[in-house]
Amino acid sequence: MHYIYVTGVVLWWVLVALTVMHVVMDNRQPAKTMAWALVILFVPIVGIVFYLFVGINHRRQRLVGQRSLDQLSRRSMLSFVEQHDFHVANRHRQLIDLFVNQSLSLPFKDNQVDIMTDGYAFFPELLKDIAQARHHIHIDMYIIEDDALGNLIADALIAKAMNGVTVRVIYDDVGCWKVSHRFFERMRESGIEMAPFLPVRFPSFTSKANYRNHRKIIVIDGIVGYIGGMNFAIRYVKGIEGRERMPWRDTMLRLTGGVVYALQRTFLTDWYFVDRTLVSDRAYYPSFSTLPAPMTTNNCVAQIVASGPDTPYPEIMQGYVRSILAARRYVYIETPYFLPNDPVLFALKTAAVGGVDVRILCPLRSDAHFTEWASRSYLRELYQAGAKVYLYQIGFLHSKMMVSDDSLSVCGSANVDFRSFENNFEANVFIYDEGMALRMKKVFLDDQQQSISIDDVPSRIQPRFFQRLWESLTRLLSPLL
Repeated sequence: MHYIYVTGVVLWWVLVALTVMHVVMDNRQPAKTMAWALVILFVPIVGIVFYLFVGINHRRQRLVGQRSLDQLSRRSMLSFVEQHDFHVANRHRQLIDLFVNQSLSLPFKDNQVDIMTDGYAFFPELLKDIAQARHHIHIDMYIIEDDALGNLIADALIAKAMNGVTVRVIYDDVGCWKVSHRFFERMRESGIEMAPFLPVRFPSFTSKANYRNHRKIIVIDGIVGYIGGMNFAIRYVKGIEGRERMPWRDTMLRLTGGVVYALQRTFLTDWYFVDRTLVSDRAYYPSFSTLPAPMTTNNCVAQIVASGPDTPYPEIMQGYVRSILAARRYVYIETPYFLPNDPVLFALKTAAVGGVDVRILCPLRSDAHFTEWASRSYLRELYQAGAKVYLYQIGFLHSKMMVSDDSLSVCGSANVDFRSFENNFEANVFIYDEGMALRMKKVFLDDQQQSISIDDVPSRIQPRFFQRLWESLTRLLSPLL
C-alpha cells in the first residue's frame, strides 16, 4: 500500500512538472506564464484542470485555410481597387499598412457613421433595417438571450426568413450557455441558418472553452452594417436589475458605405469556419452605384480589424499600442474592464509621462466584481504616471472606444484586457476622419461629465493594507480573467 501511495505521489508531481513545462515552453508573456505556473503549483488539481480547459494556447493554429481566406477576400479586394480619389493623412499610413499587410484588412472610403449610445437608440434602428432587408441578414453575436428583446429580434428575423430573405446567425456557444435549445430551434425550423461558434462539448471541451467569439457584427443586404459592444439582451435596454438598478451605457455604430464590404468579409470568414460553406457571391458585395439612393461620397476612411487566437499577432492590441504611441495631444479610452497587458500599459504610461493627455474612463461599479478588484491597481498605476482616470457613476459603462488627436476613432467589441487582446475573436473599426473623431470625442466628454475623478475616491488611490493585498492577489490572475 505504501509503495502504491509513493508511486501515485511521484506520478502526480511528474504530471504537475510536465504541465508547468508545457506552460513555460509555450513562450507567452512572462506575466501570463508565471500566473499559470503559480496556479498549477499551489492548487495543482484545480490548476491542471483549469489549464486543460481554458489555458492551452491555440494561437498558432489557422482555423481558416489561406486559400479559402483568399477566396473570401476577393470581392473586397475588387471593391477596394475601384475606389477613386483615395487618400489618408500621412500620420495614419503606417497603421493602415500594418493591418493590410498582416491580414488584408483593407481600408475603404465614402462611409457614413451613426453613433448610438444606448439600447433605446440601437434596437429600434436595427429592427427597422431588418424590416427593410431584401436579400440577406448576417448576424455574428456573442450573446442572444431568450428574453423579451431576444424574442422580439428572433420574431423579426423569422418573418424575413419566411419571406425569402437569407438569414444567417452565428452565436457563441459559451456566451449563450444559459439559453434554451428550443429558442434556437424555433429559428432553425423557420428557415434561419443558425450556427454555434466553437460548441463546447466533451471530449473537445479542453481545446475550445477559452477561445470565444466576442464579436458583435450585423450586415444587412451588404449595404448596412453594425459594430460595437451591444449583444441581444434586455439588459442592454433596461440596465442591470438588482438591489440598485444600473442603467446600461454602451456604444454601437451603424455603418453605410465601402467599409460594409470589410464587415461582410469578416462575417463570411466566421461563417465558413462554423459551417464550412464558402459564400463569395457578388450579390453579397453589391455595387453602391446601382442603389436607388446614392452613397455618400467623402473621405471618411475606415478599416475593420478582426483579431483572434488564430492570427499570428494580436492585431487590435497592436493597433491600440501604435495609436497610443503616435498620439501627440490626447488619447481618450472607454472600457468596462481595464486589465491591460504589458505592451498596452507601457504605451499608455509612456504617452502620459510624455505629456499626452491620457484619459481612461471605466465604470465605478462593474458587473464582474473580481475583475473590478483586479483592475484597480492598473488604474492606480496609470494615474501615478500622470494619466487622468474617471469612474462612470450613473450606471454600468460597457462602451469600448478610443479617440485621439481629433483624427482617429476606434469602436468595437474589444475590451482593454488580456482576454480581448489575446484569447477572444474580436472586431473593431478604425476610422480615420476628423469629423468622426470630434463626434466620438464629444461622446467621451459627455460620459466624463457623468463620472467622478479617481481623486474623489481616496480608497482607490491610497487603499488600506488588506485592500491593497487583495487587489495585488487578484491582479496576479488578471492574465487568466
